[in-house]
Amino acid sequence: MDENKILVSTTENIPGRDYEIIGEVFGLTTQSKNVVRNIGASFKNIVGGEIKAYTELLTEARDIAISRLRENAEKMGADAVVMMRFDSDSISQDMETVAAYGTAVKFK
Repeated sequence: MDENKILVSTTENIPGRDYEIIGEVFGLTTQSKNVVRNIGASFKNIVGGEIKAYTELLTEARDIAISRLRENAEKMGADAVVMMRFDSDSISQDMETVAAYGTAVKFK
């Protein structure tokens, strides 16, 4: 099964599909900010505005977390993940962690 074919939904129910719950599943990544991003962020901190380098970092981290969520769901034999959510936190000043988590399900 191709992990990209695993449906990931933020809803509890998938219309028209019955399924059994397999269990909890997650995908996790930790990304560090590089020196160039930190310098750019320091300048933006002075003048204000969006820090695009950090936005890109978090977008990339989110995409990696979802990909790992799908990989882990596939290993469990799931067809989909329902009730998917994100959580993120700063581990230190230079590191950000993003978790995607939900419930792995198998279609009947």
